[in-house]
Amino acid sequence: MIRERRAGILIHITSLPSDFGVGDIKSGFEFVDFLERSGQTLWQILPIHQTSSKFGNSPYHPLSTFAGNYILISPEKLLELGLIKREDLEEIKVRSEKTDYKNAYFNKRKILKKAFEKFRWNDEIEKFFSENTWLKKYCAFSVIRERSGKEWYEWDEETRWSGKDEKIAEKVRNKMRDEFDFFVFEQFIFFSQWIELKKYANSKGIFIIGDLPIYVSYESCDVWENTHIFKIDRDGKPKYVSGVPPDFFSITGQLWGTPVYDWNELEREEFSWWIKRLNFSFQLYDYVRIDHFRGFIAYWEVPYGEKTAEKGRWIKAPAEKFFRTVFRKIANANIIAEDLGFITEDVKYIRELFKIPGMKVLQFGFYGDDQEHLPHNADKNSVIYTGTHDNPPSKAWFRTLDENAKKRFELYTGKKVSEEDIHFEMIRLAYSSPSNFAIIPMQDILGLGEEARMNTPAKPSGNWEWKMNTLPREEISEKIRELSKIFGR
Repeated sequence: MIRERRAGILIHITSLPSDFGVGDIKSGFEFVDFLERSGQTLWQILPIHQTSSKFGNSPYHPLSTFAGNYILISPEKLLELGLIKREDLEEIKVRSEKTDYKNAYFNKRKILKKAFEKFRWNDEIEKFFSENTWLKKYCAFSVIRERSGKEWYEWDEETRWSGKDEKIAEKVRNKMRDEFDFFVFEQFIFFSQWIELKKYANSKGIFIIGDLPIYVSYESCDVWENTHIFKIDRDGKPKYVSGVPPDFFSITGQLWGTPVYDWNELEREEFSWWIKRLNFSFQLYDYVRIDHFRGFIAYWEVPYGEKTAEKGRWIKAPAEKFFRTVFRKIANANIIAEDLGFITEDVKYIRELFKIPGMKVLQFGFYGDDQEHLPHNADKNSVIYTGTHDNPPSKAWFRTLDENAKKRFELYTGKKVSEEDIHFEMIRLAYSSPSNFAIIPMQDILGLGEEARMNTPAKPSGNWEWKMNTLPREEISEKIRELSKIFGR
């Protein structure tokens, strides 16, 4: 439950200004300073875990729900540690209007290899290695995957099912020590930098809201290591995959393609995998937004091989037992529910039973009369947004509205609004609402249009590419600081 009125900004780290293709953790320190100057105390990001270009660089398609994405590592902080030289840094600088994942994947790996050559194994990294029990299997998985150039379900029979072998990490490390230890080093550097950033943000009174995808990638280490908690057949193929039925975003639904959980097996194990995952997340973030929250109550499973999500079915999950276990075992489980789309009464019941704050999105509020996403229908224990990473920026959204929707907006605000000032009016609505947390996408803070859209659901490519070239001007900081003060945030 959230009790204090706060304001914040939604922007992923990759979208921050940087000389290295994508925003990184060093960019994060500079952004925290901007948040402090702007009177903001919340920073919401997208998932920070290991992704790849093979899957469109989507942060919602992680290769591990634990491992950090090495392209977010700051080369400048490696220089501060004396692990690389100034000329090494200059070699990997790139100019790019959008995020340049291709160069970032290549250059960050190259610079990390150089840093690894200079690094001396010490007690600190040994402690990190022993305390993070997920790391051993992840490193083994990464070595095998890079060596073979194949996904785990394409490996030979013995290796494909070796994720359950408790000695697999030891076997791989004994055979390929340098490669294995490089992945340990990569994750050690990532989390050392990340924890430093989180402490810095917290020292400024700024809380980080992380994002947790409910599902994990079929290609992930998580599935390889835990096939028994997913609906996977004896050949290693999914029996069913995830998605949602036809909705506001897509007339054929969304077919995400990730394996669905075997909740009976998870329940038998007292949800231990989920408890481990959530515990780890609360070490990284102050709050966790769980994407597709309704999937914990009932989930849409589609037979493997279907081309769309239309032929799926709803399957119940043991939601009440699951959340009772979560809140019993995790002391500070500051969860935010992504409860968008078609939400049934049983979803509302679980959210209200455990006092989990839900989301309101202003852009959804003007397609009919007295919609639930309008500010006056929000309760205090909620998070209100102008839009999310899946929505167009408010300027682009306003352009798509028919005359009826525009009329509703004007009646609601009591003024005639143009495309040029719509973003500011939306921010005012969010800030003035009863919702204790108000989060504004950076695109709306800057008043940008369709060119700055982060993600279009069901669009196969061209997503996750928006990037700022510089931090906002001081006048923008002053404007949102003043507005936050007016509305007690």
